[in-house]
Amino acid sequence: MSLRVPEDGLATLAAALASGELPLLSYLDALLARIAERDPALQALLPEEDRAGRLRREAAALLDRWPHPEGRPPLFGVPVGIKDIFRVDGFPTGAGSRLPTAEFAGRQAEAVTILQAAGALILGKTVSTEFAYFAPGPTRNPHDPERTPGGSSSGSAAAVAAGLCPLALGTQTIGSTLRPAAYCGVVGFKPTFGRISVAGAVPLAPSLDHVGLFTSDVAGAACVAAVLCSEWRPEATRGSGKRPRLGIPEGPYLEQASAEGLAGFRAACDRLAAAGFEVKPVPAMPDFADAAGIAGIEGIANRHRRIVAAEAARVHAGWYGRFGVLYSPQMRDLIERGRTVSDEDLDRALAGRAALRRELADLLDHHELDFWISPPAQGPAPRGLGNTGDPVMSIPWTHAGLPALSLPAGRSAEGLPLGLQIAGRWQEDEALLAAAADVERVVSPLAGGAGAR
Repeated sequence: MSLRVPEDGLATLAAALASGELPLLSYLDALLARIAERDPALQALLPEEDRAGRLRREAAALLDRWPHPEGRPPLFGVPVGIKDIFRVDGFPTGAGSRLPTAEFAGRQAEAVTILQAAGALILGKTVSTEFAYFAPGPTRNPHDPERTPGGSSSGSAAAVAAGLCPLALGTQTIGSTLRPAAYCGVVGFKPTFGRISVAGAVPLAPSLDHVGLFTSDVAGAACVAAVLCSEWRPEATRGSGKRPRLGIPEGPYLEQASAEGLAGFRAACDRLAAAGFEVKPVPAMPDFADAAGIAGIEGIANRHRRIVAAEAARVHAGWYGRFGVLYSPQMRDLIERGRTVSDEDLDRALAGRAALRRELADLLDHHELDFWISPPAQGPAPRGLGNTGDPVMSIPWTHAGLPALSLPAGRSAEGLPLGLQIAGRWQEDEALLAAAADVERVVSPLAGGAGAR
């Protein structure tokens, strides 16, 4: 008899594994067969000797620890891919770089430990761009192998989209979770800054680094967020019962999207409006663009890039001094630019984060809105594997540290995934996920990427 694996998302899968309705060892066998079939071409996972044997041993240990369904933890037996900037006991950490892995040794990442305590199985490490910046790895987009999956969480997004795992961890310092989620046609969630611990991850820019996650649907993201986010408030996930009121940030920021990306976004907005959602254009972020057109004011995007460069230069000072020849041109350029940023300039740039957070909240309040919606990427995944696409559409929400989520919201003219980005208020991650579930039912009724071929 063939194994029936639930296709309704991670939450349904987790319940089936915990109840025993889906036998864990049989499920792993099916998953390993899919990995053997798909990943040699996709290259989302880092190679591991005897992955199958290790997973079966760890699954057997889980079953020994919790032999009966009663009392099993919420992610019992759920396989999770871990971006290769997180330290995981028993695995080398390379951070997508050519540096010796011994340089990154240390205590296991806190997020990984929390997932394991919740019953998750470590499927393995997923490919990251070098140091979670722009130099790409070998991973391909599951929807078109000649296109990028996005970055820097390339392997995590592609693995979930291809059905190699139902859950994967990533990070976001600019757009490294939401952009690849959009390119690969899955859900990506970046919580409020600091709400998931980054301890045990190789940093890029500590003032901006967020832990992110990938699943096939919003319910799965909410299931995992309840485990990983500090001080989770389950009662807040139920929402108010009213449809969320959505604001479109019109102006220089939205103009960064391509014509095709903007058309797809407008079409999603039209579907929401037709379904009864209030969708209101609001002039916002006049100082977003680099030049900004305002004398003496640095644009939000340029300010964000300045922080990334400055903090990366400080993080990498020791490594770069000893291993500079092993760094990619992209990373060398970032570090050299960061060296020119004084501590005073960095402090001024950092102050802009809280100012933007207040500005965005005040606009929502003034217009009686609940959330912002926008494109998570300029358009569909670009052709070629030499770069991972432009993360500019995620900058405001990352800069302000606000919770944000990307979900599938249609297809391009060539059949490639397009996404919709929803950003919430500071520390109101629960409300964002509740609203995203409502939006998902309208814009992506067939959400989920496991069928990508």
